[in-house]
Amino acid sequence: MAGSRLPQQLFLQGVAAVFMFAFASLYMQIPVLALGALLLRPLRHPLTYLLLWASYLSACQVGQVFLYFQWDSLLLETGFLAVLVAPLRQPPSCKQAPQGRLAGALADGGLPFWLVRWLLFRLMFASGVVKLTSRCPTWWGLTALTYHYETQCLPTPAAWLAHHLPVWIHKLSVVATFLIEIAMPPLFFAPIRRLRLAAFYAQVLLQVLIIITGNYNFFNLLTLVLTTALLDDQHLATGSGPGRHRKIPTSWPKALLTTLSLLLELTIYGLLAYGTVHYFGLEFDWRQHSIHSRTTFTFHQFSQWLKTVTMPTMWLGVASLAWELLTALWRWTQVQGWLPKVCAGIRLSIMGTATVALFLISLVPYSYVEPGTHGRLWTGTHRLFGAVEHLQLANSYGLFRRMTGLGGRPEVVLEGSYDGHLWTEIEFMYKPGNVSRSPPLVVPHQPRLDWQMWFAALGPHTQSPWFTGLVLRLLQGKEPVIRLIQSDVARYPFYKQPPTYVRAQRYKYWFSQPGEQGRWWRRQWVEEFFPPVSLGDPTLESMLRQFGLQDKNPPRARSSHHPLAQALHWVRTQLSPVEPPTLLWGLLGAVAAVRVTQALLAPWLLRSFTPSREEKHKPAPKKESGATSTQASPASNNSSSGSRTTRRKK
Repeated sequence: MAGSRLPQQLFLQGVAAVFMFAFASLYMQIPVLALGALLLRPLRHPLTYLLLWASYLSACQVGQVFLYFQWDSLLLETGFLAVLVAPLRQPPSCKQAPQGRLAGALADGGLPFWLVRWLLFRLMFASGVVKLTSRCPTWWGLTALTYHYETQCLPTPAAWLAHHLPVWIHKLSVVATFLIEIAMPPLFFAPIRRLRLAAFYAQVLLQVLIIITGNYNFFNLLTLVLTTALLDDQHLATGSGPGRHRKIPTSWPKALLTTLSLLLELTIYGLLAYGTVHYFGLEFDWRQHSIHSRTTFTFHQFSQWLKTVTMPTMWLGVASLAWELLTALWRWTQVQGWLPKVCAGIRLSIMGTATVALFLISLVPYSYVEPGTHGRLWTGTHRLFGAVEHLQLANSYGLFRRMTGLGGRPEVVLEGSYDGHLWTEIEFMYKPGNVSRSPPLVVPHQPRLDWQMWFAALGPHTQSPWFTGLVLRLLQGKEPVIRLIQSDVARYPFYKQPPTYVRAQRYKYWFSQPGEQGRWWRRQWVEEFFPPVSLGDPTLESMLRQFGLQDKNPPRARSSHHPLAQALHWVRTQLSPVEPPTLLWGLLGAVAAVRVTQALLAPWLLRSFTPSREEKHKPAPKKESGATSTQASPASNNSSSGSRTTRRKK
């Protein structure tokens, strides 16, 4: 079985990058730990990732509804897995370490990393299943994408183009989504390497398309990081070495096994193709040059199928984990020396126990996709999950469960006024407002307030108590809140003096039609969302008391004399005028520049240190004296010296 050292390093770097994006997006501080773990290999240590995980868990608890997104839970779960995947000390390279030490370093390396693959399976399979269990008519009618690009929270300019594609392409895209999210994930555990790679590229394709057409912050990037668990060293190795060329089996048993594997692989591809055509009624229309599709199964049939396969997928995970445990045990038997073997055995015992425990814990939220299976789980798994549920070590997932805005995307537009008669719209940086402004590109940033405004528009303002607090802060002219709406305060219409009155209107937005010059959106007024209020207004005061949002008197004094607090405040002040997407891409560009510099300087540093190594071996021959020792066997000495030099260069 191919190793997974390179995918693990890629996974750790990816987790560090996503943490960097997440912290910078929250305006908390410059993410030093995440940036260091991304640039410096020694900082990819369990303690580093533990600090990142604990910091983000604290932010989620403080942020409450503003950090109640599934990708926040996914980042916490992935971050904790990174704590287990990160090595306590950097393992020696294959070219420098003896075989025994290398086996000891790798004995337990694949166990925690297997949990990343299991997490990816749970995420994708559940996300596909919930689309059908929700009974959403758009998913069952394969028309979800005819609404999705227009009604998602923050579309991109490419979403406008995708929205105007023919309907049959939208329906075929939904079929492809079900194929990638429901049918492909079991291949994550396939014993045939090419099947795993096919599943990997299918997931990458889906995530890249979502990134192009929607601003989903770091979620898709994090999902791409999880897909590294499907790779191996052989696939990621660069250069032309013996590992890059496929070896042709010479013995007939190996040739037979290769042939059977190929036949099994082709059979699986054939079954996937047949199932897609059969269950979605694919038909080619040669006259219209299109492909017609429809669901040919009922909700009852799908529910019965889900009851049948949910428990076997758990047993599939058990079998795959058991194989990983046996592989780790075999590697442990290859460790040479009693002390390294004892140390490797202790590490293997700890990591094996932690891996099995986390797997059992994850079965509880995974079983939510099928309630009948949830009740049949072992009682111990429920107790384990209940003990650590507050730490979010395992979570349930199910993205894009239902399509919203089928009659047009609802949008809340805030307005301010000084006299109560002339109203001025308050434009947000990212969410739709001005119909002439193009959709933005904000990945990997998540503007939390813009996202919450999208959710608030789906119901009355009483379902979003924070909205009343937002209105209060705008009436008070609080600059930190204003900067959440416009990072450049000068673009806020009431930056010189707070408005006397604030209200909110609900509109419905649609993408403009091709040919409408200078317009990206069309909109229509629906109703008043929030009544006009001012400071001291009885209506506003009543709502503030109802939601417990009154200002505390006197305000709590905050001490900022600590040097660290002052430094962080200064950094945040300097960066506040910069738009978060620009800041995040600037950080990414700086990381890329440093990595390129490291790659360019590595050969020079290697050459500069090589002579000093060889000089250590030069004095040895000078100590030997006498014609006998000098002339005894010159050929053998030269040969020995040459072999030693060759080994050192390797």
